[in-house]
Amino acid sequence: MTKSAAPSSPAKATIARRSTSPADLLDGPLRQRAQRLGLYGLLARWTELDKEAWIPRLLDLEEEERRRRSLERRIRNARLGRFKPIADFDWTWPKDVDRDLVDELFQLSFIDEAANVVLVGPNGTGKTTIAQNLAHEAISRGYTARFTTASEMLNDLAGQESASGLARRLRAYCHSALLVIDEVGYLSYDTRHADLLFDVVSRRAQQRSTIVTTNKPFAEWNQVFPNAGCVVALVDRLVHKAEIVRIDGDSYRVKEAKEREARRAEERRKRPRRAPRDDTRS
Repeated sequence: MTKSAAPSSPAKATIARRSTSPADLLDGPLRQRAQRLGLYGLLARWTELDKEAWIPRLLDLEEEERRRRSLERRIRNARLGRFKPIADFDWTWPKDVDRDLVDELFQLSFIDEAANVVLVGPNGTGKTTIAQNLAHEAISRGYTARFTTASEMLNDLAGQESASGLARRLRAYCHSALLVIDEVGYLSYDTRHADLLFDVVSRRAQQRSTIVTTNKPFAEWNQVFPNAGCVVALVDRLVHKAEIVRIDGDSYRVKEAKEREARRAEERRKRPRRAPRDDTRS
């Protein structure tokens, strides 16, 4: 006859119950959080303190503070400068813009795909504003970003006097998840500058995303980089895996300047006139 299994002893049942208690279940994740935060003083006394009720709250506060400081650091390092929030963007002003495409870009899937974005349009149509907002959205979601004008970046790279200095600055422009290069086409550059831009775009290609704003269609980039042999290859690398956003319209900055001047003229018109000064001596 087959013997029935012996019932578990009370001691073993107690041990089993203890191993699945809520406190023990929480101990693993809490300790892992403390390790990720590098709270070594707390970890050294974990067996003494792990059941304290304030431990989860302490970890919550430390994680929240580190997220806040990380966000501030990434915003500071991105060098975005002042910009108008995309919520205040006047979509009725451009004569032509694919708003659905722009809205889709704010989902940031292009960063996960290491794709590029090129914003093409006349001066003052909102290209820079959209690019800055995309970078800010990326930072708020945990990505690293860097904003620079083409002139600032290319002059910085061209000004390096040693190979090691150039390599260091190239790494600075290539390590972030998102690089925004603003105002390509506003100035002309020599062959050296064209080669450096090609180098940056090539290093980032299919690994990290780049946003470029330009007032020139690609057919006119040979005017931006005259005599440069890499222009065709540069455009090819940039648009190989890219979303092209074309914006057409008049300058919004000119519109705002005219409105501001009109307001000031109206304020001057309504201002009480001063009585003429009487310099007659008695």
